Amino acid sequence: MIRLNLMLLAAVLASAFYLVHTQYESRRLYAAVDKAQAQSKRLAADHEQLVVQKRAQAAAARVQLIATRRLKMRPVTPGITQYVQTAEATPTGQGARP
Repeated sequence: MIRLNLMLLAAVLASAFYLVHTQYESRRLYAAVDKAQAQSKRLAADHEQLVVQKRAQAAAARVQLIATRRLKMRPVTPGITQYVQTAEATPTGQGARP
């Protein structure tokens, strides 16, 4: 009878230790999931902010302003257009290959 009681006591202790360990792991994993979700929300908010900033930086008016002020660019007009011919281009009728 004592052997049976000792075996049952050992089983109860093992079960209790396993239960405590399982609860500890559950709490640890829940904390990790909660932390990951908070980081996910923070990253999503940062992403939205970066998308808004990207749209503001790529606005046509801002690009036009930077092109004219910083890069000293100006709109194209036919009066200042220069056409460049490559060395391979030949006048029509002369030296044309068959």
